[in-house]
Amino acid sequence: MPPEGGLTLSEAAEDFRAACQAELNAFKPGNVHVFRAGHGMTVATFERAAEVAAVRLVAGRTVGERIESAVKASLAAVGCNANLGILLLAAPLVEAAFTSGPNEPLRLALARVLGRLTVDDAAAAYRAIAAADPGGLGRAEKHDVAATPTITLREAMAAAADRDRIALQYVTDFEDVFAAAAAYEGHNETRETVEDVYLGLLGLFPDSHVVRKFGPEVAERVRKEASAFATRLDVELDRDRALDAFDLHLKAQGINPGTTADLTVAAVFAAKLQARG
Repeated sequence: MPPEGGLTLSEAAEDFRAACQAELNAFKPGNVHVFRAGHGMTVATFERAAEVAAVRLVAGRTVGERIESAVKASLAAVGCNANLGILLLAAPLVEAAFTSGPNEPLRLALARVLGRLTVDDAAAAYRAIAAADPGGLGRAEKHDVAATPTITLREAMAAAADRDRIALQYVTDFEDVFAAAAAYEGHNETRETVEDVYLGLLGLFPDSHVVRKFGPEVAERVRKEASAFATRLDVELDRDRALDAFDLHLKAQGINPGTTADLTVAAVFAAKLQARG
């Protein structure tokens, strides 16, 4: 629960919904957005999932409970995995925002939250991941989500960090998230700023979701294309037309950089929480 006089439940929920909506409002090539559906999903699916998840996310008593209850509420509402990655990132951020001391930086509070994660947190997250059944998850030789965990959630994420960028955040105190949040905070909160955050992340590293579905070679090709596209976008006379063409190019191949979209939501969410002080 939030401390007395600190961030309120309604404020945290409001910031989460706003971050999710900002990501959906941006023209993100390959991903679902207000300009085009994709991969059998529409914006309405994600909006509904964010709405129901927000309540459970902020009301949980632990990071694991926040993840599990929010994921299960989303699944019940929309019938598919719409936000597992987002919630794996948002839950520690919420916990950090609620437990941070006066004038304590959010990332410092987050580091403390990650260091205190438990085996029970891992068990709850495992149940959430198994229920969501994300595409291309597969099986792991050690610490598979189908098994009962014997290590903490942070240790479990560390074991997956070499193959999953969201898991890596738990090891690096959300390095990618806070770097992207800083880029977002330095500009006006516009659709274009969110697009730049998304493209910047997509051009930095191969998207984990694309790696799982198509392999590392395709993911690296997409990364290079995104990096080159982001560079050209700055001088395009018709920004939306260029974004539309790249979006169609990726969706024609069935490529959905879902991990990058999840990190984008987390970055905007972190920026909003930090703005509240």
